[in-house]
Amino acid sequence: MSHSGPIVVVEDDEDDQFLIKYSLGNLKVENTIVFCNNGLQAYQYLKTTTEQPFLILCDINMPIMNGIELREKIEAEEYLKQKAIPFVFLSTSDNASLIKKAYQGTIQGFYKKAGELDRFEANLKLIIDYWRMCLHPNNVSV
Repeated sequence: MSHSGPIVVVEDDEDDQFLIKYSLGNLKVENTIVFCNNGLQAYQYLKTTTEQPFLILCDINMPIMNGIELREKIEAEEYLKQKAIPFVFLSTSDNASLIKKAYQGTIQGFYKKAGELDRFEANLKLIIDYWRMCLHPNNVSV
């Protein structure tokens, strides 16, 4: 994890993409934002980028490859697994069985997209601040 690396947003809804970009701008987050419209697009990006992403914010319900399938592909790929990129679900769904299924893999959080802009931004701020403060094997000297 690189604190200055890109934030990978895996989201198929253009309105939600706009809201995330707008909110991160309001929060003065300077990381580049890489938008992927589905899990397959994100997986291909992660396999080919030379950058160390800071964070993955991922919707759970998407066409082609959903968020859970993306997480499984990352865990199965040694190269990506070693990058240890924090993976946080950000979804409109708060279905209990879906949340349980998401936590069967290694994830670092599951947040419901808040309907109010101030709560939505507060959740993003919480996620970003946490990972900026968290020690991580890719940002400490050994």
